[in-house]
Amino acid sequence: MFDRLSEKQQASVLFRKQAYEVLLMRTKHNRRVFLRGVGVSMALPWLESVEVWGRETARQPGEAPIRLAVLFSGNGFHSRQWWAEGQGKEMKLGQVLAPLEGLKDKLLFVRGLYHEEARKGNIHSSQTGNLLSGAPIASGGEIRSGLSFDQLLAQTYGKANKVPSLVLGCEKSNPSVHKNYSMLYSSHISWSSPTSPTPLEVYPALAFDRLFKDEVTPGDKSVLDAVLSDARDFRRIVSVEDRRKLDEYLESVRDVERRIHSAGRRGELQGWRPTLEAPNITRPADGIPQDIAEHMRLMCDISAIGFQTDTTRITTLKLNNDHSALRFPNLASVQQIGSGIDYMIHHLLSHSDGEDWLKVNQFFLEQTAYLANKLDSIREGSRTLLDNTMLLHCSSMMAGAKHDNDQLPVILLGGAGGRISGGRVLDYRDKPNRQLCRLFLSIMDKMDVRPSYFGDANEMLDEV
Repeated sequence: MFDRLSEKQQASVLFRKQAYEVLLMRTKHNRRVFLRGVGVSMALPWLESVEVWGRETARQPGEAPIRLAVLFSGNGFHSRQWWAEGQGKEMKLGQVLAPLEGLKDKLLFVRGLYHEEARKGNIHSSQTGNLLSGAPIASGGEIRSGLSFDQLLAQTYGKANKVPSLVLGCEKSNPSVHKNYSMLYSSHISWSSPTSPTPLEVYPALAFDRLFKDEVTPGDKSVLDAVLSDARDFRRIVSVEDRRKLDEYLESVRDVERRIHSAGRRGELQGWRPTLEAPNITRPADGIPQDIAEHMRLMCDISAIGFQTDTTRITTLKLNNDHSALRFPNLASVQQIGSGIDYMIHHLLSHSDGEDWLKVNQFFLEQTAYLANKLDSIREGSRTLLDNTMLLHCSSMMAGAKHDNDQLPVILLGGAGGRISGGRVLDYRDKPNRQLCRLFLSIMDKMDVRPSYFGDANEMLDEV
């Protein structure tokens, strides 16, 4: 049969055979398949026709792994508008949660949980530094919190991935001291050990490089250009549907590269206001985007690509610090007609319950909705990437005006691979054992990590 083929057809068959052998060799020795270029190794998205992630990544053959994303926004919310009631698509949401209207069937609204240790200082730093651990916070110049649950997962569930966890931020860390507590607590929610906050990556380009480049150094060479030759060869051996999925993935990588390249050119400085109006030194290379909305969306897209390629399964994204100095000229002010919400920093704005504060709250939830919808648009067999994810959004207090943390604002989106049902409200306000760490135990359980206790809790929330 082979002898009857033309030389061109024979060459094509031999090429495909060789490509499959190379593919199998990669899978056998590396357990997952990468597109490669000079200094670059790009993991592939889940595909139906080729087992690119290796057998050990799935809970069952053909199933994608579960991922965790933790998003944080500081200074709490408009407390009278943080509520949900009802079930499924009939669920009603408070105005803060309006951006999640189209995701209600995948939303778990959790009310009434708190950290006992966080109530002792009643200041931003003492309420944020232990948000993901529930640990006691040291003051008086000492820095001590506790291992956060995302990093416990990174050290166990995530250790097989190229990036055990991706820890991102959109506002630089603050090294100062406020009322006897280090502001490093306000700047970090992820802790690799009780005395080591996990380094926060605020530069989109470096976060992107960490996913794809073998060495994380700034550079002008496109990651996508480096692997195009390998991608073309790989494209020939997958199904038609997987070619479409591969093309969409590569285009999404290209889009992020373009946006990173142009970041910072619009000149909208949205954090602390400098006293110098014009530069007195030579302009440095582009770095942190000056448009805060673009910065946040880039970090969301990088998180999604990390999940899509199984380069990482755990990410935390700190949209801003507690006690934040961000301003929002991109949002039209209701209280000061004709201007943006840049007349007051985020921290001071949180001490009001006005319409501008509500708009800023909704802006943060829009980022969560953006990431959730992005994940929900990516198919992984019979489920979407959001169906295989737990996306937690939280803050360290309910209301900034009162530093109210006797119940913390918590929402969870996604299905954890079929292990969580959405469209529900869980209210623990009148129940005993309201430790937020019980929720963390439940989340870890969905990822098959089961410590006997965590923080101040030794039992999960059965309803989750």
